[in-house]
Amino acid sequence: MFAPKPRLNVRPPAVAGSFYPRGKNELKAIVESLLAEPKSSDQGRLLGVIAPHAGYMYSGPVASSAFAEVAAAEHSYARVVLIGPPHYVSVSGIAASSAKAFGTPLGDVPIDTDAIGYLVDHGLVSTDDRAHAPEHSVEVELPFLQTVLGDFILIPLPVGDASPQDVAAVIGAIMDGRTLLVVSTDLSHYLDDTSARARDRATADAIERLDYTTLGPYDACGFSALNGALCAAQERGWTVTRLDLRNSGDTSGDRSRVVGYGAWAISTNKPELH
Repeated sequence: MFAPKPRLNVRPPAVAGSFYPRGKNELKAIVESLLAEPKSSDQGRLLGVIAPHAGYMYSGPVASSAFAEVAAAEHSYARVVLIGPPHYVSVSGIAASSAKAFGTPLGDVPIDTDAIGYLVDHGLVSTDDRAHAPEHSVEVELPFLQTVLGDFILIPLPVGDASPQDVAAVIGAIMDGRTLLVVSTDLSHYLDDTSARARDRATADAIERLDYTTLGPYDACGFSALNGALCAAQERGWTVTRLDLRNSGDTSGDRSRVVGYGAWAISTNKPELH
């Protein structure tokens, strides 16, 4: 039996079968069941969400709280800018991909190559496919987005050592009335349950007051992307509202070493972006 040839210019899924199911039907059923559980809230005009990126068996219920907001939004989105941390390859600045699409078991998501070309040409990001190849922080959000949005184009950007202002500049350059911002991050790692809840509550408070100056790697693995989004929110008068805050002990039952997960809505009461 011959293995299928890799498709040209498509970044294949790296964590299908581990972080989420490899089979299309099984994955579709799990995502739909997760999205059926949470209730959406009224957050004004939704601009984006913050969601965790662990395996669905751990963080799926919290992630679905974020993407249920997207599903319920009255506004439609044609494009998603998805920022998160690089876990496997060190990234200087912000890493774009040269791929034309990102694949998941639910199908291929086309990349907005024009927008990425603009960001590269203006020195806001650099192309680094090594960072994208194994990375799950972008990938695990895609089946949720494919389910709630259907067709959309993607700007996937792992954020390394970029400053909050650098990330905010990228967000400002590409956000428009049809673009959704997704910030992919987990919270504290491998603390006991009591310590994790205390740290994650402090992190949540910082997020909700748009404090992009205090969060570090022990608070959130995607702190660079997160701080950049908070900087953009502060500059533009956006609001960040908590949707859910839990940890892996709530699903696994093991409370000795847990990972924190949170979901937030990023919104504005203004009818249109400036």
